Amino acid sequence: MTRISVPSALCMALLSGAASAAPVSYTIDPSHTYPSFEADHMGISYWRGKLNASEGKVVLDKVAGKGSVEVTINLASIDFGQDKLNEWARGKDLFDTTKYPKATYKGRLEQFANGVPAKLVGELDLHGVTQPLTLTIDRFKCIPHPLYKRELCGADAVGTFDRAKFGLDAGKDYGFDMSVALRIQVEALRDE
Repeated sequence: MTRISVPSALCMALLSGAASAAPVSYTIDPSHTYPSFEADHMGISYWRGKLNASEGKVVLDKVAGKGSVEVTINLASIDFGQDKLNEWARGKDLFDTTKYPKATYKGRLEQFANGVPAKLVGELDLHGVTQPLTLTIDRFKCIPHPLYKRELCGADAVGTFDRAKFGLDAGKDYGFDMSVALRIQVEALRDE
């Protein structure tokens, strides 16, 4: 379940690889960005879900081969496709969204080739705990947005993390694997 937070941050990083001669800012498009995750269910299946509300900024300097990402995810937007499971995940047994409503990822873009980053190296702040998290950018592309006439970038990124390190160890006593796999789709529009 925790994978979701990480995914939002990765999305921002991927979008920031657009071409430019100086630092350029992008705003994540929340209607086209949905971090998704896979979590073990007692070793017999994987449960999948997504987070429906995220926001953030990316700053990219393609020529210098550097950039930064900051993403905030609303944990109450978790969506397993099951209302009761969503309600449980928001409660004290998992995210405790009353006490910890948001997750934040801050990182830097690295391993540039031809102006495109391959990794996002940073930290995830989730459930009151901050841990390092690196994401791999598998796909990245920028195009002129057909309506807004500004650069639009999209990316897919992947990563894994141990949710127990964030104090999210529900199911551990039943043999649940604490690894969370992230699959992140993201789109971001260049600021005017």
